[in-house]
Amino acid sequence: MGPKRQRVIDQGSSFYGTPPGSSFMYNPPPYSYISQIPPFPVVRLHGLPFDCSEVDIAEFFHGLDIVDILFVHKNGKFSGEAYCVLAYSIQVDFALQRNRQNIGRRYVEVFRCKRQEYYKAIANEVSDSHGGSPHRNVSRAKSSDNGKESAEHTGVLRLRGLPFSASKEDIMDFFKDFVISEDAIHIIINSEGRPTGEAFVGFASAEDSKAAMSKDRKRLEIAI
Repeated sequence: MGPKRQRVIDQGSSFYGTPPGSSFMYNPPPYSYISQIPPFPVVRLHGLPFDCSEVDIAEFFHGLDIVDILFVHKNGKFSGEAYCVLAYSIQVDFALQRNRQNIGRRYVEVFRCKRQEYYKAIANEVSDSHGGSPHRNVSRAKSSDNGKESAEHTGVLRLRGLPFSASKEDIMDFFKDFVISEDAIHIIINSEGRPTGEAFVGFASAEDSKAAMSKDRKRLEIAI
């Protein structure tokens, strides 16, 4: 298992930071997290301008701590959608207040995002990464500089060097000390329908994904 896909780094820092003198006014969150599971710290944006950049999104969410941005591509072209990773779960509510606000001349829709939806988006982008994209390069370059911390806050790990015949059952057995469902495992397939030797695995918690790092560079046995 090699370097993981960088998603969320230490909550005390941000790739984008907060602009000096930020005066972003927060309204109180609509509900308390005391008795509920905090929302997954990612929102999905729809209707972005096709020349949209990470800087545009950082300005759109002025005052929030943005950790990473994933632009979505279809057939090698930017689709107008993106996922924005925030440093804190509570900031999801604040990000949703930007729904139907404008970037340039286009209003942008902001939605809550489920954990599995985000993982699948990452998997699709990795599978399509051979074509390259100006929207993709910046965040990936930053990700490679922080690979050690990747995914430890969102609970997802990226596996590399898997046998091409590895199945979800094999991966679940590899991580048998943890509770993992088949739906939380995404094996990357290339454009020819063949496994690439990579997969994403979602764990029940950030603590589990961090503990699972003890399996790094261990041998995965294939069931016969």
